[in-house]
Amino acid sequence: MYDAVIVGGGPAGLSAALILGRCRRRVLVCDVGRPRNRAARALHGYLTRDGIPPLELRRLGRRELQPYGVDYRTVEVTEATRVGDRFRCTLGTGEAVESRFLVLATGVVDVLPPIEGLAELYGRSVHHCPYCDGWEVRDRPLAALGRGKDGFGLAVSLRTWSDDVVLCTDGPHGLRNAQRATLTRLGVALRTERIARLEGRAGLLQRIVFVDGRSLPRRALFFKPAKYQRSPLCEELGCSFTRKGAVRVLKHEKAGPEGLFVIGDASQDIQMAIIAAAEGVRAGHAINESLSRRSLGPDRWGTGGPLLHPGDRAVPGG
Repeated sequence: MYDAVIVGGGPAGLSAALILGRCRRRVLVCDVGRPRNRAARALHGYLTRDGIPPLELRRLGRRELQPYGVDYRTVEVTEATRVGDRFRCTLGTGEAVESRFLVLATGVVDVLPPIEGLAELYGRSVHHCPYCDGWEVRDRPLAALGRGKDGFGLAVSLRTWSDDVVLCTDGPHGLRNAQRATLTRLGVALRTERIARLEGRAGLLQRIVFVDGRSLPRRALFFKPAKYQRSPLCEELGCSFTRKGAVRVLKHEKAGPEGLFVIGDASQDIQMAIIAAAEGVRAGHAINESLSRRSLGPDRWGTGGPLLHPGDRAVPGG
């Protein structure tokens, strides 16, 4: 019996495991090793770790768990169900484990636009988050790829990092007159031609080639991807979702049935590693507080109620 099973070993899951491990809880972290940002060369906006390779951050996080006895396994959780007052998880190995709490830090999967050459440049000079990668291409010729409100918002945002921004819509632009006027005022050019391919060398974008043969020299391209939940566990456990497909969470990242927490990109619109880590801390703190109260029984403040159960180490706080 684990106190918590954490599905996902990114900044969110590892932070939750670190807090719970330091609280002397029995924790299992399961991760398949396919992080969303694995194509990126560096992770940004994470205090003291700005510019660190994403996989290196995860390696350091796993190493920091070792003194606290956290059980880390490279394995998929294929099924999770609520059974009475606990969760039962089936691992890809066929083994079943039980826990009092379940934390899903499974993240999302980005859908790349089906443009020739884009996948080869993704993570180097094609990005989806200007907050993460805008500084590295500041003052260079940039392209925003998108239509309607999303394309407009992205193009305006990119003006923070460069005065040379072009909005490419790869077809009908879907913009309102007021939006087009704003782009013109900001000096953002609009290109509606269909895109044939992206060309670059060694991962660095050089030009956008349109189907009519014309090209547009650019050094980086940003797009707002469609995305979907990486794991079906959230849906199978009865979580509700926002209209954008994120898991709807309550205070301290609680979601769905009692004892379930969803943290990280799976549940938030602002999807940055440092925010995911903070959510892991919040969830770990809430789980430990709940375990502490449970261990003290109904009269949890020690005014005549039951003693701690054998093996519990919790100390009441507050």
